[in-house]
Amino acid sequence: MSWEKLTLRHVQNTNTHPATIPVFIYGTAWKKDRTADLVHQAINAGFRAVDTAAQPKHYREDLVGEGIRRAIKDGTVRREDIHIQTKFTSIQGQDPENMPYDPTASVTEQVHASIKSSLHNLRPSDAPKSSEDSYIDMLILHSPLQTRPQTLDAWKTFESYVPHRIRNLGISNCTMSLVKELSSQVTVKPAVVQNRFYSSTQFDVPLRAFCRDHEIIYQSFWTLTANPELVQSDGPQQLASYAGISPEAALYCLVLGLKSTTVLNGTTNKEHMTADLEAPKKVEQWVKGQPEQWKKLLQVFQEFIGDHI
Repeated sequence: MSWEKLTLRHVQNTNTHPATIPVFIYGTAWKKDRTADLVHQAINAGFRAVDTAAQPKHYREDLVGEGIRRAIKDGTVRREDIHIQTKFTSIQGQDPENMPYDPTASVTEQVHASIKSSLHNLRPSDAPKSSEDSYIDMLILHSPLQTRPQTLDAWKTFESYVPHRIRNLGISNCTMSLVKELSSQVTVKPAVVQNRFYSSTQFDVPLRAFCRDHEIIYQSFWTLTANPELVQSDGPQQLASYAGISPEAALYCLVLGLKSTTVLNGTTNKEHMTADLEAPKKVEQWVKGQPEQWKKLLQVFQEFIGDHI
């Protein structure tokens, strides 16, 4: 497995080299007024991927852009060094008093307005005109719309921006049946599926298998919050001891070990940012010397989450 980056499927109808995505993505939900400072801090710590959404209810996408621009201005990174992903959120997931589009408009018009606001918020420099040159590495449908035709309408509008303003597309909070249906009916197929990784969905075992078989990267979120029992289970506890990392970081590494998987990490602690980013490197070094022990630990973890596919 790759402990640093995964390769995304070629974008439809392009001859460009496949893009890559870091295995750790900095999550920015619920950061509120601290968002810009935390994003800047995360990039300085080494994060090279950031997740946000055009959903003021839970995200400050404008401040995400401010934090990224600050890091670019500092010379810490170039825009092309960072994977930026955002989301289109339907009316059902928005604050009625604060959304990036007219709720009475058609789904297509809502998507256009949302993307326009995201391109502005995530522009690479403070100059307002820089939004004309801005692009998004991954646009994710935050959740399916109320009907399948509406979901397809939103997706087809997404496609009109690929590959020049939006590089890849993904979907979140979804079932395997929807991913299968969407993959069979659209031109630009999902490159990622972003779902909660927790017991209520049996850890998405069949869906993750489908993703692996169809070159779709699975993005795990709520990995720590929803799984205190996993942190305390034998796999993470033993790996933490062997590799000299925290049990929480060990859980992240075991999830990454499930193949074609990335993890959203939303820590607000500077020390945890650095330690979490170092953890896969420490595990990689340990695995080189103990490959069979790693296989056994991963098997124990897979059995614990029911991953027998």
